[in-house]
Parts: sequence; structure tokens; C-alpha cells
Amino acid sequence: MSPKSASVLPLMRILPLENGDRLTHLEFQRHYQALPQVKKAELIEGMVYMPLPLRIKAHGESQVHIMRWLGADKAATPGVGVADNPTVRLDPDNEP
Repeated sequence: MSPKSASVLPLMRILPLENGDRLTHLEFQRHYQALPQVKKAELIEGMVYMPLPLRIKAHGESQVHIMRWLGADKAATPGVGVADNPTVRLDPDNEP
């Protein structure tokens, strides 16, 4: 590619992710990786879901109790795993 043709190519701008966007998995990954300020976004059946920020009283404190209970179960049950808010790729198109 000559220097002249490189300057004619438009620069690709990554738009912010928004709740309800319809994207392919590749588009979703490109947006998510380019926007470090986005802390949590999910792609389910091609639709972007972005949860509201969680409040400590409504969610945070109760989650500690649930994680403690699950941790005790994991310690007592071989082969059981526990994780908090992981990204799981369910199939080629879904990543909640």
C-alpha cells in the first residue's frame, strides 16, 4: 500500500457500547476491548446487556453471604468450583 492510499482510508472510530445494541460476537469483542471504561457488558443472542451499577445495601452485602456459603460448599465438596462475576463464553455467539 502506498503512503498516499493509506492516508485516504477513513479512521475507524469505535462507538460506545449501549444497552440494546445488536452486534455479532466479533463486533462486541472489538468494542469491549477498545473501551476500558466499560466494566461489565454481556452479549446474549446478539443483544448487548449492560447492568446498572450495584448498590452495597441492595446487592453487595447479600452477595458476601452467598459467596461465603458457596465457598464452604466448595471446601466440603471435591470437584465443585465457585467464581464471582466471571465471563463465560457459552457458545460462539453468547458471552454473558
